[in-house]
Amino acid sequence: MDQLTSPAPFWQRSHHLGRMDLADLVRAYFSHYAVIVYLALTAACLIAFARWPAAAIPTVATVLLIAFAYPLIWYVLHRWVLHSRWMFRTPVLAATWKRIHYDHHMDPDRLEILFGALYTTLPTLLLVAALPGWLIGGTGGALAGLAAGLLCSCFYEFAHCVQHLGWKPRHPWLADMKRRHMEHHFHDESGNFGITNFAWDRLFGTLYTRRDRPAKSPTVFNLGYTEAAARRYPWVANRTRAGYGHVGSRRRH
Repeated sequence: MDQLTSPAPFWQRSHHLGRMDLADLVRAYFSHYAVIVYLALTAACLIAFARWPAAAIPTVATVLLIAFAYPLIWYVLHRWVLHSRWMFRTPVLAATWKRIHYDHHMDPDRLEILFGALYTTLPTLLLVAALPGWLIGGTGGALAGLAAGLLCSCFYEFAHCVQHLGWKPRHPWLADMKRRHMEHHFHDESGNFGITNFAWDRLFGTLYTRRDRPAKSPTVFNLGYTEAAARRYPWVANRTRAGYGHVGSRRRH
């Protein structure tokens, strides 16, 4: 097959979760560079932990802390960072905000932009997972905390993909999880910030169903980056790739 007719390399193609089944997702998920990096770093942490271990109690305490805190950390970052409007108003942060969340809301089912960017996720994990582990158990605790954070990230990324997959879960818990996330993407972005756990939404009053909010949010896709905002803060608009339509409007596909 010649160069003109041969298919593009796997991750140079467009992957739309709404057109994929679970087998397609598993293949794509374990082929993604971010997941490969997360799993490789987890293995490196475990190998290093064998060389510089922490005691059992600090290790268990660190892992349990990370597992418990992860939903809260995700809620805080999702609500007050990813859905902030201060990032697109700041020239040095606008491109990052566009990459890690604006593009995802403009085209929610596109797999290539669903995963977090490593230059944002890895420093965050060092801060919220490795640092608490180090404070609890020294070097071994830091390694255990980072490994736990990396595995939590893998789980969350996969769960996030499943919520956008063209698949209707039969289990009530999975169906509810998917419905709430779809409402976040297609009805009102100012609530349902959790991915697998909505306890913090419930506590902070951001848990909702469509019955609670009959009116659809006008900024559910553009996150407040309207054409008027783009004229005042042009840095996201300047970086908008061809194929995403007009700034402030949802891409059609």
